[in-house]
Amino acid sequence: MSYAKLELQKLVPGSSGVCMMNNRWKEEQHPSFINFIATFLSANSFRLNVVPIAPDFIFNCGGVSVAFVFMTSWDCSSTSHMYHRVYKLKEQFGNLYVVVTLPTREQNDSFVRSYFKSGIEVGRPTFLPVLDLEMGFEKIVKLAHARGVCKQQDIVARMKAERKHAVEGMDAFLRVVTSIPGIDNHDANSAEE
Repeated sequence: MSYAKLELQKLVPGSSGVCMMNNRWKEEQHPSFINFIATFLSANSFRLNVVPIAPDFIFNCGGVSVAFVFMTSWDCSSTSHMYHRVYKLKEQFGNLYVVVTLPTREQNDSFVRSYFKSGIEVGRPTFLPVLDLEMGFEKIVKLAHARGVCKQQDIVARMKAERKHAVEGMDAFLRVVTSIPGIDNHDANSAEE
């Protein structure tokens, strides 16, 4: 079991965000996997809360919430329950991902067949097949973090656009004022203050 530390850009000094774990999901997992999750989150500056929530995980990272269903074992005989749950959750969460652990070729083939039979719209939500539990959780954390960074960058882009708009407005003001006979740039800049 690897305890890899992600190269995470800190969204908030001292913290990357909060991870909420479904308490029933936790009880169904092996204690060593829960220990891996707690250690991995701590190493990457996420706070972990175990709470009664509908999805298996909700990450709040950079001002965006991302929900996850984490299928840690694939049982081809109980797919209808899983797809029914996903249908309900995709209506409640704008950012929902489903991570499915498929360590064998047979499980992967079974998943692909059931996915296309389920009638789920491709990409809504996004399903992420993984080979093992640790890989699955690492992908969850990376995806949640990436969504937070994207949200942060959108804010930065808007601020840059607002600044550009303000500078363009100031330039237009200076052009109008300096077009008045007898007023130069120095006078126009003084008028603006």
